[in-house]
Amino acid sequence: MLTRNRLLPLLVLALALLSVWLKAPLASSQGLTITAAAVAGDLPLTDVQSALWSQATAVEVPLSAQMIAIPISPQANVKSVTARALHNGQQVALMVEWADATRNDSTLRVDDFRDGVAVQFPLAQAQPFFCMGQLGGDVNIWHWKADWQSAIIARRQLHDVYPNMYVDQYPFTEAGGDVLQAAYTDPAYLPALAANNLMAQPVHDTPVENLIAGGFGSLTSQTLDRQTIQGYGEWNGGVWRVIFSRDLLSAAAEDVSLTAGQIYSIAFAAWDGENDERNGTKSTSQWVSLQLGSAPPPAVAVVAETLGGPIRLPIWVWFALLALLTVVVASTMFYFSLRH
Repeated sequence: MLTRNRLLPLLVLALALLSVWLKAPLASSQGLTITAAAVAGDLPLTDVQSALWSQATAVEVPLSAQMIAIPISPQANVKSVTARALHNGQQVALMVEWADATRNDSTLRVDDFRDGVAVQFPLAQAQPFFCMGQLGGDVNIWHWKADWQSAIIARRQLHDVYPNMYVDQYPFTEAGGDVLQAAYTDPAYLPALAANNLMAQPVHDTPVENLIAGGFGSLTSQTLDRQTIQGYGEWNGGVWRVIFSRDLLSAAAEDVSLTAGQIYSIAFAAWDGENDERNGTKSTSQWVSLQLGSAPPPAVAVVAETLGGPIRLPIWVWFALLALLTVVVASTMFYFSLRH
């Protein structure tokens, strides 16, 4: 005869087995973990309102002012960011959002400073210093810049609105199909452009700069052919929402490679241009975890011989069955407690 003392271990065992079967995440004491939900099909690379983002759990990551290296400012404005992530087995998309009362996406004047956000990954298994890495501990940084985003959109819109626009050509340029990217015929006038310097490009293909660093003063932009991080940001109602996206794998040693089912360290930084934040004047986070979830099955298969084959039940049905099992066991325990 089952007694109350025997029923309790059975209930615990049933819950444990069901949790393993459904691959339910267990509680961890290792700090914040951002889980990149596995989804099928295309990722929302430029849609911050996509319904797919609801499949990813939002995690708030606290930030504080960078107070180690000059320039520093104790009054850095961004106190936290909220991050969520998706992947489809080939690409990863990471959306970061934070409160910002002003939109700073132009740096036409010398006293203009842009809004921005960056994510950082260590290139070794051990965690280096969370601010720019350290000697022997390089980090890969993806830096989204609001002014680059604005320039890309504005130039494309201008050319779309005025397809027959005319721009006077300088003597050392030649007219092209896109007057905003006219080819320079004499590289002596622009040696940085001739050297493929990223900062000398007339138009950036992406608002995200791909960088590598190994400590303060070592920040280096990767070459043009390695600027493979795509990005898209929107400011609305005092909130920036920025999407980073890239292929999971990269052949470059200076790039982080990501694999489904694995856990990686990630850190965040943010700049508020209205507060004159730039370079080291920023808010940063400590290392947190990014876990790429394995692709979940669309449903759990249960063999039903009477129906001549398997039936597939949605995951919520299994949670309902778990709740029912819990009620039945609890009622049975209560019944035995009354008898004894």
